[in-house]
Amino acid sequence: MTRLLLEAPVFTVEAALKAAAFGVDRLELCSDFGEGGETPSAGALAFLKQKLEIPIFVMIRPRGGDFVYSEDEIAVMKKDIQILKSLGADGFVFGVLNSDGNINMGACEELLEEAQGLPCTFHRAFDISLNLEKSLEAIIECGFRRILTSGGENSVSEGLKTIRKLIVNAADRILILPGGGLLPQHVPILMEAGGLREIHASCKTYRNSESTFIHPRVFLSNDPESFKSVLTISEYRVNQFLQAMKST
Repeated sequence: MTRLLLEAPVFTVEAALKAAAFGVDRLELCSDFGEGGETPSAGALAFLKQKLEIPIFVMIRPRGGDFVYSEDEIAVMKKDIQILKSLGADGFVFGVLNSDGNINMGACEELLEEAQGLPCTFHRAFDISLNLEKSLEAIIECGFRRILTSGGENSVSEGLKTIRKLIVNAADRILILPGGGLLPQHVPILMEAGGLREIHASCKTYRNSESTFIHPRVFLSNDPESFKSVLTISEYRVNQFLQAMKST
């Protein structure tokens, strides 16, 4: 049986390099952790493609907030795909909804066409769509390769039952990629449904800032503590997932 694949979302070059060294199989390169991921810089992808051999899927999301995009925003997303594809992106991660909560198939198909055959993941916009069963079929019809999902809930812990059902319903038509609060103990539970091929886990942690000076009055974020630490990835957490994957 083919072993499970571990994908990790990374928001910094540091985290990306460490994730690869720790044994992560594929990266989802993003920016802006606070918004749940946005399109990263072209420079970050270009740099990482020179350093790493593992696949890098790139988030295409022009802003935070909802997933209902204007024509201008779709145009920007298409341009980002063009640029990042030219820099070696191995795949893309995006999703577009209509204002009524259904999948915007037209916009998704335009973006998929721009990817020119590279594998694309429909991200967790799926989890806030109107009807998961209907959305699953629409996403398959569009031509996506996988769906990142927490089962229509805030976390995998809450959506386990639905994720297992989605894996069964998807069969061999599309990969269901569980993610969003995934824990190592979820892996064997999800395996019981059969058909699980990949998992998505941030394995995030924070390290202390290397700055020896913290301004006492000026804060460039709503969270003054943010300047004392830097988001990165935990080797211990990655190893926990790798062990859970081996034991299944």
